[in-house]
Amino acid sequence: MKNSKTTSALPARLASQSEAGRYFIDSRFSKNGFTLIELVVSLGIIIIMTVFAIVILDPARQFAKSRNNQRWSDVNVIVNAVGQNTFDNRGTFSCASGGIPTTTTRMASSSPNYNIAPCLVTTYLNALPFDPATSGAKWVSATNYDTAYDIVRNATTGRVTVSAPAAEVGGSVSVTR
Repeated sequence: MKNSKTTSALPARLASQSEAGRYFIDSRFSKNGFTLIELVVSLGIIIIMTVFAIVILDPARQFAKSRNNQRWSDVNVIVNAVGQNTFDNRGTFSCASGGIPTTTTRMASSSPNYNIAPCLVTTYLNALPFDPATSGAKWVSATNYDTAYDIVRNATTGRVTVSAPAAEVGGSVSVTR
């Protein structure tokens, strides 16, 4: 019985010694690092994922949408201030520059634009908002500004529309009250 136990254990011991020998031999010739193929495949995957991310996210379109959101906010602020002025003056818009024009006119301090700032700023607004992307749009003071937004009053209904003619991404930004 002792012989059968030793003989059965002997091949396992020899197998483990030969595996150890193989490991020793293989480890002398193995290299640390990645093969060229592994690097090329990894870089290819990273490049493909980056291209998909750029195409899906489309940063230029996202920035344009963000600017349009700012325009919506600005136009609403102006229309609300006009509405407050009209309410405070018992249904009539009161302004030293005259009534709101019945033709689409840009709101700016220079002529031939409609100078709405003296009617709204300090009483209803701290400053007039201006288009985030139009060159020349600015707010310096009530006598030096250009909103790059348009205003018009419908002669029949009396409703006031403020719009952003520079809206991007094929959209239009316009609020009527």
